[in-house]
Amino acid sequence: MAMPALMPRIWTAAEVQALPDDPSNRYECVDGELLVSPTPRLVHQGAVSALSFVLESLVRPAGVGTVFVAPSDWVLDPRTLVQPDLYVVPLVDGRRPRTYEERGHPLLFVEILSPSTARFDRVVKRGRYQRANIEYWIVDLDSRLIERWMPGDERPSIHAERVEWQPAGADAPFVIALEPFFTEVLGPA
Repeated sequence: MAMPALMPRIWTAAEVQALPDDPSNRYECVDGELLVSPTPRLVHQGAVSALSFVLESLVRPAGVGTVFVAPSDWVLDPRTLVQPDLYVVPLVDGRRPRTYEERGHPLLFVEILSPSTARFDRVVKRGRYQRANIEYWIVDLDSRLIERWMPGDERPSIHAERVEWQPAGADAPFVIALEPFFTEVLGPA
């Protein structure tokens, strides 16, 4: 007699938020799939800090937005709770949002690729972010490049030298030189 197939458990954002604190892992769910990833490496956190600084120095003076970094829950729907490594949201009356409800629609989600999160970042989260109409960057430290995914893209644009980004509200594109960023995070190539 064949064993019946077990249905995978469908997780909700509320269930993930109710999990006990675990300093060794990050818990997210996308379309009901529980995603568990280990605490990031120090180089990963260095990349988050450096890119956060670069983005903040562009969007704040232009009055376009502000940057937040993980851990910071973002509930896209009842079965999807994510914690992008960093994200950019619009300002509220010229100031940083003070509550999750004030954040508005994100201008950008960014994930720093790690070996343990590659499938989550490149497949699971990417598809969900695209469906939510969110621009999404995957920073690949090993390859020293950024994969830029726009909603509706079947393939990313690949950026190894620079990224031009013009979020809603920007008068002109912001240009980010990538060689100085990767050199700061990883050292010379």
